[in-house]
Amino acid sequence: MDILEENDLMYLRELDQSDWKAHHEYASKDEVCKFQPWGPNNEDDSKFFIAQAIRDREKRHRSRFVFSVILKEEDEIAGSIEMNITDWDGVGEIGFIIHDKHWGKGYATQAVRLMLKHSFEKCELHRVAAVSDPDNVSSIRVLEKIGMKKEGILRKDLYVKGRWRDSVVYGLLKEEWESSQR
Repeated sequence: MDILEENDLMYLRELDQSDWKAHHEYASKDEVCKFQPWGPNNEDDSKFFIAQAIRDREKRHRSRFVFSVILKEEDEIAGSIEMNITDWDGVGEIGFIIHDKHWGKGYATQAVRLMLKHSFEKCELHRVAAVSDPDNVSSIRVLEKIGMKKEGILRKDLYVKGRWRDSVVYGLLKEEWESSQR
């Protein structure tokens, strides 16, 4: 499969149906998906996720980009990252999840940087947002580290695992991305 974006540590590539086991390894864990509206996954859920992402990339007007995050040295899937075009005038939203055995190593930050590069340079977006549970300190740290700005809180906007949850919204504009790359 083609490498879409890469750095010295990792690369992003399209999902392949055979990736389901590697993704299921972390997507089946309570701790990994406690802030997600889905999961923990059973095997059918993980297979469906991969199949749906593959179907979505084949659409004529593709708006969903889901990539495996591959560690080069280990040749191993460390997680997945996704960008959805939410407005065809140039707005997207990203989300990411990393296997818990790779937490605290900077992989999420590197993967988000690669996805932002893809979003701004290849998809030519004007703005990229990310939404997180306010209690997900690790994800918020990643968003702030890569230069995203906190824009506000959506109060009780998402029903997750039996309760309404707030969402904190972060955003980055193309010109902010470009100036950070100089």
